[in-house]
Amino acid sequence: MERPGVLIRRLHQVHSAMFQEECAAFGVTPVQYSLLTLLAHMPGMEQGVAAAGLRLDRFTTADVVRRLEAAGLLLAKRGQDRRAKMLFLTRRGTEVFAAMQACVARAHDRLVEPLPERRRAPFLRLLRQLVDHHSAIGDSPPKVR
Repeated sequence: MERPGVLIRRLHQVHSAMFQEECAAFGVTPVQYSLLTLLAHMPGMEQGVAAAGLRLDRFTTADVVRRLEAAGLLLAKRGQDRRAKMLFLTRRGTEVFAAMQACVARAHDRLVEPLPERRRAPFLRLLRQLVDHHSAIGDSPPKVR
């Protein structure tokens, strides 16, 4: 439990569990919420661009899109290039996304709660610094065989 990778992986597990606890009523996973967030800020995003933004392979992204469509939260429309899908939140998707903000904030707050308040912002800055520094590593989508 002293290696950075082990600690980061465990912290991600903890955050995912907290997210699920706080947001259980919505039936939305953290990855699904990430896609909803992208689309709330950039409606009409092409599915491949969303996959790259989330650092997901195209099969995983397609599965997330299918599940959100089935839940009535997302609409996928064919673009001018018939192979491309443009993604939009539905009215219900927009409402669910807005309603989730309080529970998502609680999950985020719970994660950093053990840190003194004065150390929370520096902690997040350090995480961002690590991610930014290593941003090129793992950028290409994983290959699925």
